[in-house]
Amino acid sequence: MSDNRDIKAKRRLDYQAPDFLISTVDLSVKLEQPKTQIKSQLRVKRNGDHQQPLVLDGEELTLIDIKLNGNSLTKYEQTSSALTIENVPDDFYLEIYTELDPALNRSLEGLYKTENAYCTQCEAEGFRKITYFIDRPDVLAEYTVTIYADQKAYPYLLSNGNKIDSGKLEDGRHWVKWHDPFKKPCYLFALVAGDFDLLEDHYKTTSGRKVLLQLFVDKGKLNRGHHALASLKKAMAWDEQVFDLEYDLDIYMIVAVDFFNMGAMENKGLNVFNSKYVLADSASATDEDFFNIESVIAHEYFHNWTGNRVTCRDWFQLSLKEGLTVFRDQQFSADMGSPVVNRIKNVKVMREHQFAEDASAMSHPIRPDEVIEMNNFYTVTVYDKGAEVIRMMHTLLGQEGFKNGIDLYFKRHDGQAVTCDDFVSAMQDANQFDLSQFKRWYGQSGTPIVKVNESFDELKGEYTIGFEQINNATADQLEKQDLHIPIRLELINSCGETSVELFHLKQSQQTLTKAGLEQKPTVALLTDFSAPVKLEFNYSVDALLKIALSAKDGYARWDAAQTLFSEFLHGKTPASSKLSVNFNAIDKLVDGLLSETKAPCDLALIAEMLTLPSIETLGQQVSRYYVIELNQGRKELEVYIAKTFSDVFLRVYQSTQQSGYAYQSEQVNKRKLRNLCLYYLAKTEQGNSLVSKQFESSDNMTDSLGALKAAQAAVLPCFEDLMNKFEQKWADDPLVLDKWFALHASCEIPDILTRLDLLMSHKQFNHDNPNRVRSVIGTFAFYNATGFHAIDGSGYKYVTDYLMKLDARNPQVASRIVTPLTQWRKVDDIRADLMKYQLTRLLALPSLSKDVFEKVSKSLSY
Repeated sequence: MSDNRDIKAKRRLDYQAPDFLISTVDLSVKLEQPKTQIKSQLRVKRNGDHQQPLVLDGEELTLIDIKLNGNSLTKYEQTSSALTIENVPDDFYLEIYTELDPALNRSLEGLYKTENAYCTQCEAEGFRKITYFIDRPDVLAEYTVTIYADQKAYPYLLSNGNKIDSGKLEDGRHWVKWHDPFKKPCYLFALVAGDFDLLEDHYKTTSGRKVLLQLFVDKGKLNRGHHALASLKKAMAWDEQVFDLEYDLDIYMIVAVDFFNMGAMENKGLNVFNSKYVLADSASATDEDFFNIESVIAHEYFHNWTGNRVTCRDWFQLSLKEGLTVFRDQQFSADMGSPVVNRIKNVKVMREHQFAEDASAMSHPIRPDEVIEMNNFYTVTVYDKGAEVIRMMHTLLGQEGFKNGIDLYFKRHDGQAVTCDDFVSAMQDANQFDLSQFKRWYGQSGTPIVKVNESFDELKGEYTIGFEQINNATADQLEKQDLHIPIRLELINSCGETSVELFHLKQSQQTLTKAGLEQKPTVALLTDFSAPVKLEFNYSVDALLKIALSAKDGYARWDAAQTLFSEFLHGKTPASSKLSVNFNAIDKLVDGLLSETKAPCDLALIAEMLTLPSIETLGQQVSRYYVIELNQGRKELEVYIAKTFSDVFLRVYQSTQQSGYAYQSEQVNKRKLRNLCLYYLAKTEQGNSLVSKQFESSDNMTDSLGALKAAQAAVLPCFEDLMNKFEQKWADDPLVLDKWFALHASCEIPDILTRLDLLMSHKQFNHDNPNRVRSVIGTFAFYNATGFHAIDGSGYKYVTDYLMKLDARNPQVASRIVTPLTQWRKVDDIRADLMKYQLTRLLALPSLSKDVFEKVSKSLSY
């Protein structure tokens, strides 16, 4: 924690190379209670011609001794965040002896102790909580790590690289030595000690090397690890096939822990995962869980090259590894399942969360210019918009050109810490393609608006589309430049025939003309979401229906359907709508989509198209968010669709029934559409019996949770009874109960705050566990529209009261949950004032963390 008056921003342009480099690190870690002892031996060299002192980062450490070339030092300066040693030689060995208490570390950053294991999380700046070090990503060293611990309590002692030695001690303790031959920054250091169940397998690489795969999970959870291990092997094969990238160590380890701030961490050779993204079987995990595990396993594995072998020069370059690796895991997921449904998932994240961030006080480019707390830039902008920028580059260069750029990138920079500019240069040079204007995406914040108009000259048979790009000022940038925006579009003629174009919008205004046409075509713009922009185009209702029901691009079909639903709903609020969509148009859309299910079709796409836009998406489409009116209108439209098409929904529901669970595309797609049908049928007279029957007969979590969500949304009499049965069945499994916690926290009921109190008094709730906190407080703040936005401000106060306590324990989690409060500019004046008042309460805390301080102070000053 810091005195907020002392907080200073860090700036990208202030970067300077480190004064010293560290070539080797030899760590000795003795895991004992209450104190863990750490001996660090460093080979240090001066970097350049200067006489600066050696400054090492360190926080919450007890310093025992320092030796320089074997001699104890007495002259040094120690503060709460650094250790400074004057007059050091140009080349020397440094030994540092420290102590810390991992059991007291509830921030889950650095070295911490969970209920039954020791674990580390060092990205971004956690290594300084383990030992004194130059804690920055451009200091790369070769690590040797020896871990000592009680053998009975901690039979597995794990670290990066390959195990090179081990032994037993007379006092019942044992030790294991690890060596990582690849130089890495300290944020990739990892250590885990515990007693786990172990699942093993092997993978044979393209070159014939045999790699040992090890998956460590909590005792009794071994049967839930098979999908994760299979996903790892798929990812390893895919990276070899698509990018010719082969794994480089003899062993690859994954450890699943329940106490973890992130989803997972790509530490070299030893990935530490949140259990949520490892454990799965049909009884305990949904299809969505299976998908997420496959995706995250792949993401962390892909980091072995895009993040580990080539890493960031500084944290402002974070998208260098994260944006690129998110794009790679998205491509992998598309190849493993439905490309269009995966694309829709990506776009939902952008529209619900990233566009909101662009429009907020926390607006920043994918390569930020300034930051107070580095953890705050692990954002949807850096990750997901960063992936969209990489995707646009892939669109411009093509698959082969992109692969050539990746090859050159690794040829130039393997083993280095580099910048986003280095990546773009490799892409440009490998293809002789000028990316100088495109590179502005890295430094410009905000969501561009693309305004479009059309005209048709019947005499000439010419169809003209006019484009205008608008880059408005954002909280962090007033001046903007024109971007290079690739716009895919599909032209549909009266016979349903289509043609596809890729248009390069580089200027403020440009036009595209198509000649030789007999009739005016219907245009579907921004197909496949070819650029992360907001589109303003006066589609007619008929045009949207035509696109939704006949376009070849699946994403364009979904987007047209979502636009029709959105415009209908906005027309029912004081914000009004630009397009008059009536019930007749809704009927044509729904009827047309349901009719497709009579023949072979993409059932998952139909399910996505029949799902109304979320409240979060709807809120980002307007400048003023009428949350209660939108929420009510959305419910009413769902009831209308359900009752109007109840017979058809029932037919589709019955025709998609299947027995025996498998996570396989055809089954997943059927379950997706079937549970959507049940969601609508729950709002009809037969809803209660249908939902109860599915829950009782379900042989998998997807259908069980589908029934619970349908019962909740329709406020069915059976809901509480089914929830009680679910709780009883999973009473001893907190990871599964997170679903139960979240469903309760999202209930739109008058006494929701009382229910939140009851949830947090549950025997399986733990205030120190991020998964539990996110399932209750996070779900309420982000997804309970009526409860969080209660007109008396009680929801805002409840979340703020909790954040005041949470911030003292875990600033990273608190910083993420405070986000909905910072969106006060989107709501009405009454609610905005109530939200700002709660933010001022947070800001007044004298010990407020930098994580939360940055978001709150920026929001209030915006």
